[in-house]
Amino acid sequence: MDLDKKKDTKEKIMYATLEMIKKDGFESITIRKIAEHSGTNVSLVNYYFGSKENLVSESIKVILNSFQHTFAILDNSSVPARDRLKQFSLDYLQVIRQYPELLSRIIVMGSSSFSSQYEYGSFLKMMGFPKVQSTLKELTNEQQPERLMIMMLQIFGAIFLPALMSPILESGASVEMAPIEKQIDLLFERYFHQINH
Repeated sequence: MDLDKKKDTKEKIMYATLEMIKKDGFESITIRKIAEHSGTNVSLVNYYFGSKENLVSESIKVILNSFQHTFAILDNSSVPARDRLKQFSLDYLQVIRQYPELLSRIIVMGSSSFSSQYEYGSFLKMMGFPKVQSTLKELTNEQQPERLMIMMLQIFGAIFLPALMSPILESGASVEMAPIEKQIDLLFERYFHQINH
């Protein structure tokens, strides 16, 4: 098998896995289903990835890489901190909405979603959480790292949990959920009400 063919087959298996994660979540994935969905076979999937766990781990890395451009938004210091934080939140949500299983897996399982503590630490750094804290520091003038961490967690929770739950809430609610941009505006009005923008 030549190198290009190997690369194509591996990418085809990875693409099929990502599509299945997006559609059905992590738990329903099997090597047999992936092989069928990718037009390959169980032996090829095992040859390239060794196990379902390795394949899921590689898939998580691919998904996480799609978050990186969202954190780059926070680097643009020519844009006011509040606007950067809002744009970052909107872009981050778009990725999360494609792969809600990823977020719930990391929240529920924490570092056990990764093969080592080092990999989990690398994930946190790669995800750019220090950039979020730095933006909050710029926006609020808060200096204490613990308080910045709490603020970041509160903002993430206030933005991302409703966004992930809105399909569930809307199906049984008599009130329509506001668009996510309006939800973020409301949160920022309340959270940063003492800050001029």
